[in-house]
Amino acid sequence: MTTRGQSRPIAIAIVGLGFGEDFLPIYQAHPDVGRIGIVDTSRARLDDVGDRFGIDDRFERYEDVLASPDWDAVHVLAPVRFHEEYAIAALEAGKHCASAVPMATTIAGLEAIIAAQRRSERVYMMMETSAYGREYLLAKHLYDSGRLGTVSLYEGFHIQNLDGYPDYWRGFPPMHYATHALSPVLALTGARVARVTARGSGLLADDRVNSAFDNPYASEVGLFELEDSDVVASITMSFFQTARTYTEGFNIYGSQMSLEWPAFDSDPLRVFELGPLDPHQPATGLRGRRSLVSDAVFLDPAEALPADLVRFAEDFEIAPAGGGAAIQKNAEHGGSHPYLVHEFISSIVEGRAPLVDAATAAEWTAPGICAHDSALRRETVEVPRFRPT
Repeated sequence: MTTRGQSRPIAIAIVGLGFGEDFLPIYQAHPDVGRIGIVDTSRARLDDVGDRFGIDDRFERYEDVLASPDWDAVHVLAPVRFHEEYAIAALEAGKHCASAVPMATTIAGLEAIIAAQRRSERVYMMMETSAYGREYLLAKHLYDSGRLGTVSLYEGFHIQNLDGYPDYWRGFPPMHYATHALSPVLALTGARVARVTARGSGLLADDRVNSAFDNPYASEVGLFELEDSDVVASITMSFFQTARTYTEGFNIYGSQMSLEWPAFDSDPLRVFELGPLDPHQPATGLRGRRSLVSDAVFLDPAEALPADLVRFAEDFEIAPAGGGAAIQKNAEHGGSHPYLVHEFISSIVEGRAPLVDAATAAEWTAPGICAHDSALRRETVEVPRFRPT
C-alpha cells in the first residue's frame, strides 16, 4: 500500500455512537490525535455523548464530515449494512478509514473496498477485536517464541442471543459475522482459508425470519481448510434460539502447549503444557502423556501501548467533562480497543499499511460469506483470493 505519513495531529470523526462511545476516551488520550468529531443520526445521543466527553464537533450527517477538509479520518461503527458504503465513501473523499467488522457481506463488496483503498492511497483498517485481545496476544507470544509448537487444532465460536437487538439484526446470517471466531488462527499463522464446508443448524422461527437476508438458520457450523496447511479450523456461530450466555472466543491446540477459553467470564483462560512421557508405563491404568494445567498470565500492555493508553487495556473510569461522579467502563473484547486505536493511528502517522489492511480484512471476512453460501448450497465452496499468489 502506498500512502504518505502525517506529522500533524490527526482529526478523526467517530461514526455511530452506540458502539463508538467506547472508543472516544481512547482517541482523546492518544498522543497523535488532535480534533475529534462525532456522527450520529440521533440528535439526543449526539448531545448526550458530546456533553459527557466534551466534544463540540457534532454531525447528524456523515456526508458533512466527508465534504469537509478538516477531517483526516473516520472510524465507522454504524450498523453492518452501512460498512461497505461508508468505507468506500470515506476513501473516495480522501479520508483514512477504520471500520468495525465485518468489512462487507458480499464478495463484490470486499473487492469494491479494496479497489477504493488502492485508488485513494489512504489507510483502511478493519478493527478486528479478536486479533488484539489479551488472549490472542498471549497465544501469539507463545506461538512466536516456539513454546506453543506447531498448531494442530483450532476451534472458534461466537454464541450470542440477538433477541431484543435492533430489528436490522433479525435473521442475520451467523457466518457473515464469523471474523471474531476465525481471525485469531489466520492472524497467528498468516494463512488464508482455501475452502469451507458449512451447514446450518436449527431453523429460524417465523418471527425471526427476515426477508432482507437469505438465511433460514439459527446457527451455522463450518470446517475451514487453511491453504498450504494440514490444519482445519472448526467454527461455530449462533445468534438465535440457543440458550447460552454470550461467549466469543477460541481454543487453540499446539504440539507443545494449548489454550482453552473459559466457560464463563469469571473463569481464567487455561494453559495446557505437554509433559514428558513417563518411561515407566504401568501395565494397567493411565497411559500416554499428561499435560500440566495452569491459569494464563497475560502480557503487560505497557510493553506495546503508549503510556497514555495503557489504562484502557483494563477496566477503567472516565471523568465526565461537565463534572460529576466518575463513570466506570469495562475493557471490552479482551482489552483490545486501545491496541486497535493505536495501530490505526500509527499506520496513518507512519504512512504504512495496518496489520488488518484491506486485503487482509477481505481474507478474514470472505470465508464467512462463503461459509453461509456453503450452508445454503450444502456443498464445499472455494474462497477467492485477494492478493497475487
